[in-house]
Amino acid sequence: MAPLAHLAVYKVCDQRCNEDDVLAGMNAAIADGVDVMSISLGVDHQLPLYKDYIAIASFTATRKGIFVSGAAGNSGPLQATVVNVAPWVLTVAAGTMDRSLKALVKLRDNREFEGQSAFQPSEFSSIFLPLTYPILPGYKDNICLGNLTTIKGKVVLCHNNNAAGIDIGYNVHKHGGAAMILMNGENEGYTTLAEAHVLPVSNVNYADATKILSYFNSSTNATAAIMFQGTIVGKSEAPAVAFFSSRGPSVEIPGVLKPDILAPGVNIVAAWPFTVGPKPMALTNTGFNIIAGTSMATPHLSGIAALLKVLHSRWSPAAIKSAIMTTATTEDNYGKPILDENHHSANYFMMGAGQVNPSKAADPGLVFDIDTKDYIAFLCGMGYSDKQVGFITGDDTQCEKMEKILQSGLNYPSIITSRGQHVVVKRTVTNVVEGTSTYKVEVDLPKEVAFKVVPNVLEFNKPDEKKSFVVSINSGAQLNESIFGNLKWVSKKYTVRMPIIVH
Repeated sequence: MAPLAHLAVYKVCDQRCNEDDVLAGMNAAIADGVDVMSISLGVDHQLPLYKDYIAIASFTATRKGIFVSGAAGNSGPLQATVVNVAPWVLTVAAGTMDRSLKALVKLRDNREFEGQSAFQPSEFSSIFLPLTYPILPGYKDNICLGNLTTIKGKVVLCHNNNAAGIDIGYNVHKHGGAAMILMNGENEGYTTLAEAHVLPVSNVNYADATKILSYFNSSTNATAAIMFQGTIVGKSEAPAVAFFSSRGPSVEIPGVLKPDILAPGVNIVAAWPFTVGPKPMALTNTGFNIIAGTSMATPHLSGIAALLKVLHSRWSPAAIKSAIMTTATTEDNYGKPILDENHHSANYFMMGAGQVNPSKAADPGLVFDIDTKDYIAFLCGMGYSDKQVGFITGDDTQCEKMEKILQSGLNYPSIITSRGQHVVVKRTVTNVVEGTSTYKVEVDLPKEVAFKVVPNVLEFNKPDEKKSFVVSINSGAQLNESIFGNLKWVSKKYTVRMPIIVH
């Protein structure tokens, strides 16, 4: 994303990530004066911020003007699993791209299903082979991780077990399987992964897996072939939220939107220190692999933040985050709403403010800025003790002497409120462009939510000029589900959008 950036890489993990090592690496980066910190790791579950070592170290970084992006986690599609939820961290969710490494499954009845695989063997003969579905004793479904004795020379149907496709493929290969069709379950949905398998494989989505299984169960002589067709670009709708991408809301801070943003995190070409693929054809010298995860999405935002810091050297980390969030898009490359892994409309707890748009983030019009002292007032508003706040800030904070900021009151580029509540919040925007401009408010919310913005027009005459507005939200307790909408400030040139959630 930032091809001329200088990289400083700090090894903090081996087989596991030790808290002291992570802190040492982050503190070394701070001491070295980095401009952006990319954190492709996180704690296993949400913790209070004063116990979250990444939140603590990233606060120090933010105070020194270092932009911090962090992975949202890979515990999706379960709700309330997002990590790295500190409001000073840009929390990144993972989405798909319109690039696929095509592995076509063809059945004897001539039906074809598009799957994916990074391993594209040119010598594999795409002839029809017997199809088998071995269910082992004690297993409800076939996950192909046991002792497979009847698969030699066959195409083996296997269920994807928590995205452990590589391990499943190893076992099928070890027992003589000729190829494997890795079938997504309902949780994985339409998110298919192109992995460096050790045998010919096609990872197919849940809908197609159901059809292939139905064919197998209804046929007395089921056969299938896999044909590898290389890289295909621009023919699929993207992005869609990946099944594994952790969801909000944040358990620890439900009043602050997390994740913040969506970025490419599926089938990403990335540096890799280990041998991948089948032996003896393993890709031993390339130094790359194709990987999926929010850890792959996070560096995209780190690179974008680096570019924004070059363009706008005076912007704070919060201003950069605001520019990224308020210019994000909620539409895919076909102009349709971004979908989740099951092709339902994605909401803000899945994709944050939407898919990052780097070009628009470079010129956002207005930004929502947050000062370090506001974060400290926010921590006091969380009900943390002076000692607990001090764990994060390193200061002798006295909350009773501060005007506390509640979660909804932080100058964040989103608003979250609970059903049945009447909430009044204030936001302040800063003009970051030359010349005069006039913004008019537009609100996109259903009629069940009473919504008022005062004033409804903002006028700016010079850069760095600040204007505040007050938002009143009143929602009925009878609402049966969360409501997602938008507040937009619209000028002739700019649209500054902030998500609104009634949860």
